[in-house]
Amino acid sequence: MSHIRVMLDYFHPWPNSAGLFVARERGWYREAGLEVELSVQDPGRGDTLEYLATRQADFGLFPPNRLLVRRAQGQPLLGLAAVNHRALEAIQTVTGRGIERPRDLTGRRLAYNPTPRGRALVRHLVAADGGDPDAVITMDAGHRELTVDELESGEADATFGVYWSWDALRGTLPEERRVTWPVDEIGAPRYHSYLLGAHEATVAAAPGAVRRFLAATARGFAEAASDRPATLALLERVIPYFPRPLIARSLDLIAPTWIDADGRWGVIAEDCTGPYADWLATHGVLPSADGWRGSYTTEFLPAAGQQPVGQTLTARFGG
Repeated sequence: MSHIRVMLDYFHPWPNSAGLFVARERGWYREAGLEVELSVQDPGRGDTLEYLATRQADFGLFPPNRLLVRRAQGQPLLGLAAVNHRALEAIQTVTGRGIERPRDLTGRRLAYNPTPRGRALVRHLVAADGGDPDAVITMDAGHRELTVDELESGEADATFGVYWSWDALRGTLPEERRVTWPVDEIGAPRYHSYLLGAHEATVAAAPGAVRRFLAATARGFAEAASDRPATLALLERVIPYFPRPLIARSLDLIAPTWIDADGRWGVIAEDCTGPYADWLATHGVLPSADGWRGSYTTEFLPAAGQQPVGQTLTARFGG
């Protein structure tokens, strides 16, 4: 049996990686001849793509913008499947601050990690609503994601980068006091929040294992969505330090993002990836958009007729 190490998408497991845990729990990786280890990154050693680039992990979940940046630097990394078919990031604030739309961030303190892509997206969102992006006061939060309770206490006026399906749900502030804007609802370009991928050498050396891994993973995401009580119980064992209602709510919100409009898991959309690469290049995050077509392949995904994901997700979530 082949041992495979998979690097997850965050500093700790959360419901977005539920399909991987379910596939392992149900024994589907084992049936495929794979012994799968699910790990989280050590920030001191780098992000998921660093683990893939240095061959310390076989597969990993990562944002597509980071993949495109590394490929522009000549690193042979490859996207193999889309995990999410919409953006997960949001701007969040609290009521009573006079911030009722993105342009109201002008002159306000916005806490976020000011990476080149983060700065560009904040400026884009504020300008798209008629605000002055130069007047937004950036508070460098690093990798911290401020909760609504911290916003309420005055640590900042708003925050960018929280996931509307996870971080934005945390805290004790009542729901009616929270203001959360998913970025793809306020003018952000369309993008897959996370891809699943590998080093090109891994794919070339073991294409059969790649196919078996992706087939079992697709099955895992289908099961994670269709059997919510069992998935919730499994996630509680994986992340026991988070409250059950938070995990359950997050699972309900994130699961619909796992499929595309045709009900398939994993398909990386050309009409999403190309325009996003152009946007990143236009805003100076990439030197150019050239080469985005070679940044991914979907040839290792299970065929449409072999995927159970569309049926189960549509039945469970109604779309």
